[in-house]
Amino acid sequence: MIELDTGLAVSKLAEVPAAARAAEKVGFKGLWTAETGHDPFLPLALAAEHTERLELGTSIAVAFPRSPLVHAMLAWDLQALSHGRMILGLGTQVKGHNEKRFGVAWESPGPKLREMILMIRAAWDTFQNGTRPSFEGKFYRFQLMTPFFNPGPIEHPKIPIYIAGVNPYICRLAGELCDGFHVHPLHSVRYVREAVLPQIAAGARAAGRSLADITLTSSCFTIVGDTPKEQEGMRQLVRSQISFYASTPAYRAVFELHGWGEVASQLTSLSRVGDWAGMAALVTAEMLEVFAITSSWGDLPGLLRQRYDGLFHRLNLYIPYRVQDPPERWRDLAAALRDQPAC
Repeated sequence: MIELDTGLAVSKLAEVPAAARAAEKVGFKGLWTAETGHDPFLPLALAAEHTERLELGTSIAVAFPRSPLVHAMLAWDLQALSHGRMILGLGTQVKGHNEKRFGVAWESPGPKLREMILMIRAAWDTFQNGTRPSFEGKFYRFQLMTPFFNPGPIEHPKIPIYIAGVNPYICRLAGELCDGFHVHPLHSVRYVREAVLPQIAAGARAAGRSLADITLTSSCFTIVGDTPKEQEGMRQLVRSQISFYASTPAYRAVFELHGWGEVASQLTSLSRVGDWAGMAALVTAEMLEVFAITSSWGDLPGLLRQRYDGLFHRLNLYIPYRVQDPPERWRDLAAALRDQPAC
């Protein structure tokens, strides 16, 4: 069984309640927010207030611009408001965005994220059980919590933590400490099986856990449409997005695994001069076959199951559900993924 999630596709906070209600009515398992043009936590408060079953998560909140205690308190309040439906998704982002967009230091991102997760859980223990704060790490300290500042216990204190990343350390960290892992949208089945799963399993073994303890989720590229014109529009969007991701050195390994390292270098060079059209033109039909699924809406559930059954527990399409979309299209997809046998 694969559960279908979706991203929140709105540009204004005022649009969140209607979008969240519609997503829940369609039958999505979860609704994810991203830290792109807007804060990822604020929309979840509105979504929590206007839904009853939909799981709500950040995919992702950028970790280091906020302290561990800030993440802990945001997630704690959202968990209480949603009656136990919150998932805290964290990611390091890359050096340039941390330093030049958020204005924070970039230092040992893997070990720093590990400390952040440990301190978040220590804070939750203090909130729920009154445990004396005693966390001391290289990057963070948590040694003070008076009753005035303690939000106190809640009904559902177990909040899942998911992290996102591509390098081996982050994958191992997910296996060691986390409840779930966001596989990057720029992935192939081969990359997940050869580069991601073994590292997560290694981290899990080191902590006395198993791979089965970690939920794997991802956003997948689809070129879906019932007419050639509809598919062609999607194809160009997917080409552009793949080229954008592959131009970032952090994601180069995915291209290198398939022998396209030189193309990744060309994409990086073109991105520096802003040649976005030239970048998209370098994404070949062979690359699209590896990184995306081309399908009609009717055939899509079977093709998704064929590719991802037994690999991911949750999926969402990179192009998210919008309230103006035909709801039956997404309702049928969610039901088919959940119930249909693999091809």
